[in-house]
Order: sequence, then structure tokens, then C-alpha cells
Amino acid sequence: MNQDTGRRQSATALASAAAAAGYAPSVHNTQPWRWRIVANGLELFAERSRQLNATDAPGQLLLVSCGAALDHARVALAAEGWTAEVERLPDGTQPDLLARLRLTGRTPVTAEAVRLAQTMRFRHTDRRPVSDEPLPADALRAIKDAVSPEARIHTLSSDQILELAAAASRAAAVEAAEPEIREEIEYWTGRARPAGTGLPADVLPEREQQTTVPGRDFGRAGTLPIGPGHDRVAVYAVLYGDEDDPCDWLRAGEALSAGWLRATELGVSVVPLSGVIEVASTRQTLRALLAGLGHPYLVLRLGIADSEHAGPPYTPRLPVAQIVDTSGA
Repeated sequence: MNQDTGRRQSATALASAAAAAGYAPSVHNTQPWRWRIVANGLELFAERSRQLNATDAPGQLLLVSCGAALDHARVALAAEGWTAEVERLPDGTQPDLLARLRLTGRTPVTAEAVRLAQTMRFRHTDRRPVSDEPLPADALRAIKDAVSPEARIHTLSSDQILELAAAASRAAAVEAAEPEIREEIEYWTGRARPAGTGLPADVLPEREQQTTVPGRDFGRAGTLPIGPGHDRVAVYAVLYGDEDDPCDWLRAGEALSAGWLRATELGVSVVPLSGVIEVASTRQTLRALLAGLGHPYLVLRLGIADSEHAGPPYTPRLPVAQIVDTSGA
């Protein structure tokens, strides 16, 4: 293979990976990232125009979202037989440049890599109550293994779940009293949201759910049927790590992606709950549940989806041309 052919193949693989990263989860489906293809690599930037300035003023959930996209890109490259090296927050003069991903060589394509890449297209958030089928212990172990070493997962005991429920209620009350946050949620769930983003009515529950831990109040009813279920056997867990710096939040997103893809592969439903993270006082409650041993990044609800009712459709996605700059390829 000559040099020109190799460059074309690598550029094609990079463009494909950046496009596949668009399937990553993000807070309110804001997809707050953009990619630039450069010689033999990708650059990941924060897209501040899609940051939740009221809900996520520090940009921590933006970093989690972008970290998930970064992991998706690596998964896509592995499925095409490429290895890649990641440099996080590489340039202090460009705070919105979150990562550089550089191709380092070829590798045999494994069935596992292909399965994970295919799983990206099927992963979604199902806010319905989970079924009464308990989460298998080996599935939970596999999800915990998948998030390491970027982060860790702490599963909550019954008593801790009640504390989480109280904290989630407090966080919801705090945010409901903030008109800027209410307006922001209305924007990303309403018709004014940018095309290809946000949360349409058909992914939001048709009515309030009977769950131990309250989900986010989106300020409007959706059209997603939820049935009579409850979350009695759901596993609630905290995604956490040792530090609280921007790079750690970016890594938390990579961990979220890895764990969620593994969960999807195993038939496990994942719902991220960020409300308790967004309010400082309730985030401290979460840290207390971790006995001060780490910093919480996100709460996760895990369970087996209710197979008797159709799940929600997939949320919309931005056009590739809007998130991938190929001019430097």
C-alpha cells in the first residue's frame, strides 16, 4: 500500500469515527461537541453554543457528554482495525480543545470490537420503569469492569437509595425554583430546540412515574407510554472517581460510554440521573454516600427493561456536516 492510499484510508476511518461518535449520550441530547480532522488524527472541541448555561454553568456535564463521544470514536476506530492514542486537554491556551486522538497503527479486528461498534447505534435512554426481573450479578460486574480505569461504580444499599430519593427531590425543588433552568429545559424539549438535538415528546413519559427515586421533571408530559411498572428491583449506582478536575469529568464520560455500551450489549437499561449532581448541596449528599472516598459524577439507574411494552424511539442526531470539520484532512 502506497503512502497516498494509507492517508486516504486513515482519513476515511477518522471521518467515520467522528460521525459514529455522534451517537454518544449527552445531557438533554445537546450533543455539545465538534470534531476537526487533522493529519493522522482527530481533535475534539467543546461546542459552547450547546452548553446548558443555567443547569450546567461549570460545564461538567458538557465534559461528561464530550467524554462519551471520545470513547465512541475510539470504539469505532477499533472496529475498523485502528489503534489510537488519546491526549486529554492538550493545550492550555485552547480550553475548548478537549482531546486529541492520534492514530498509532493497525490492529486485527475482533468480533468484540465490531459488536461494541454496532451497539452504539442501538444504545438509548429508556425512562420507563424497569421490569421486575432482577439485574444479574455477572452483568453488574461486567458493567463495573467496563468503566475502569477511567472511573468506578458504587452500588447503593436500600437505605442509601432512600437518601438518594430525598436528595433527588430536594434537587428538583431547587431547580424548579430557578426560572432560567425551567426555560432551558423547555427550550431543549420544545419545538424551538435545534433540529437534530433535544428531547422530543415521544421519548418523555406520558405521566409521572411511580419510582422510588424521582426522575427529572421536564415540565411537560410526553407521549411515551410507561405502563404500571415500578423500579422495585432497579439498581441505583454512583459513577465516581478520585478527583474533580476537568480531565476527570472528561474521563467520567469515557467511562459512562464504556459502561453503557457493555450494558446495552447485555440487555441492561441505563438511565443517567444528573439532577442531584447539578445542585451543590445534593452533590455533597452523594459524596457522603461515598464516605468521602471519591467525587460523584453521575447517578445511574440500572435494570432489565420492561419487554411487554414498546420502548422509546431513538433521539434525533445532528447532521455529520454540522459536527465534523474535514477541511484539515
